Amino acid sequence: MKIAIYGHYFNQEAQQYVEDLLNALAYKKADVYIEKDFLDLIKTTSQIKSNYPTFSSHEDLDSSFDFFFTLGGDGTVLRSITFVRDSNIPVIGVNIGRLGFLATVKKEEINEAIHLLLENEFIIKDRSLLKIKTNPPIESIEELPYALNEVTLSRANTASMITIETYLDNEYLTSYWADGLIISTPTGSTGYSLSCGGPVITPQVKSFVLTPVAPHNLNARPLIISDNTTIKMRAIGRGDEFSISLDSRIAIVKSTTEICVEKAPFTIKMIELKNNSFIQTIRKKLLWGEDTRNK
Repeated sequence: MKIAIYGHYFNQEAQQYVEDLLNALAYKKADVYIEKDFLDLIKTTSQIKSNYPTFSSHEDLDSSFDFFFTLGGDGTVLRSITFVRDSNIPVIGVNIGRLGFLATVKKEEINEAIHLLLENEFIIKDRSLLKIKTNPPIESIEELPYALNEVTLSRANTASMITIETYLDNEYLTSYWADGLIISTPTGSTGYSLSCGGPVITPQVKSFVLTPVAPHNLNARPLIISDNTTIKMRAIGRGDEFSISLDSRIAIVKSTTEICVEKAPFTIKMIELKNNSFIQTIRKKLLWGEDTRNK
C-alpha cells in the first residue's frame, strides 16, 4: 500500500494524531510519502524515527499511489487538489480541524479508518470541480484554474456594493447588485453558499448553484443550474478592482475582465468509509434530526 500524506498546519494538538497515523501505517507496512513542507513542520516538534520520502508538487504523484491522506480540516482537503489534480488518487481526510464536511474521519478513529481501507469497506464518490478562465488571462489563476467548493466574485477595497452581469450559455440572466456572487459545486453547497442562504445539494447531483452575497435585488434568490452550463460574469463598481476566489486562493481582477466558469474535465475521488455517508455527515454537522420532537 502506497500512501501520500498532506497537512497545512501542525501544532501540539495535532502532534499525537499525526504520530498515530504514521504508527498505524508503519504497522501495516505501508509505503508512506509526506509532503515536504508538512514533514518540515512535523520535525520541528515531533521526534519521528523514520526518514520518509517526500513529494513537493503534483508532478511527484502518479497512479502508483493508493490513497492520499489529508490531516487538518476541510480547508486542508481543498488545498490538496493542488497536488491531486487529475491523478485519480482517492482522497481521505482526517479531521483535526473544526466542522469536517470533507475531512470526515474522526481523529480518534484513525486505526479503524485504516482497517476499513485495507478491508475495502469503503466506496469512492466522484466530486465535480469548477474550472475558471479569464479574459485577459491572469497568471495566478491559469497555474491552477480549478475549485472544489466554489468560485466567488466579490468586491475588493470598497464598502460599496458591486454589479455582476451574469450570463448562462451566453444568454443574459441578470445583473446582481450585491457584495458578490458565489458559484458553488454540490461539495461547496455546505460552505460559503450555505452561509449566504444557498441550498444543500447532495454530492452526486449534477448541478451548480449561483448564490448572491447580500443582494440588494430583493427578488434575487439562489439558482440551481445544470453543471453543463457555462457561466460568464463581469463586475462593475465604483472601484476598478474586484476579488475572485477559488476556494482559498484569491486573485484580483479588473472591471474589464470577463470571467468564464464551467465544469472541470476531471473529478476528485473522495473516499466514503462504511457507516460514514453524506447524509450521516449533515445530520451530525448541521444537527438535522435534533429537534426534540424526533426523540
